[in-house]
Amino acid sequence: MRYHIGVVEDDSNIQNIVSAYLKKEGFYVTVLGSAEAAWKVWETNPPDMWILDIMLPGMDGYEFCRKIRNESEVPIVIISAKDEEIDKILGLELGGDDYLTKPFSPRELVARVKRLFKRINQSPVAEEVTQEKIKVDDLLIYKNDRRIFWDNREQEVTTKEFDMLLIFAENVNRAFSREELLVKVWGDDYFGSDRAVDDLVKRIRKKFATLPLETVWGYGYRLRNEEAH
Repeated sequence: MRYHIGVVEDDSNIQNIVSAYLKKEGFYVTVLGSAEAAWKVWETNPPDMWILDIMLPGMDGYEFCRKIRNESEVPIVIISAKDEEIDKILGLELGGDDYLTKPFSPRELVARVKRLFKRINQSPVAEEVTQEKIKVDDLLIYKNDRRIFWDNREQEVTTKEFDMLLIFAENVNRAFSREELLVKVWGDDYFGSDRAVDDLVKRIRKKFATLPLETVWGYGYRLRNEEAH
């Protein structure tokens, strides 16, 4: 499979360098100079990953990232001249999967792109796999197919929403700290704020309103199930 990467950057030099390095590694690349142009591509020929500058003319990278996250969990690598911690945190909490500060090494960018694709495409071997089902109250998870049913209706969830729900369902009544959930869902190389965990929990609660996903104050979260021992 040849992956399609959208590069949203208004600096022509960076466009050319990033595009050249990605193409050399076999990726199909679409280069765009604005978020508005990128959104049109998203609607017609959506990439498998975005490399996104923050400081763009018109719609900025933060707003574009937010719009994409409302529709998809497609990986987003943010690149920016800003090096303040708050900018990194904001970019990641809006849904970015990684963050690079300009100037950056094109080789490092390629390495991070490859690592992200490897992480999101790890899947169980399809041959002769016994379908594993996990049920907690009205929540039913088909682990191998990565499908979730709520009150007998299938629900659309993002990759991170699925991963977090699976962690809780496999460990009912166990409290997880925010730091644990960051590592398990985002990976041990994530360096953003644990507020990303709170944001993801809010999204899950909105979709599964009566799911007993409890806050453990000052610590983290747990999925309560009185029937489990």
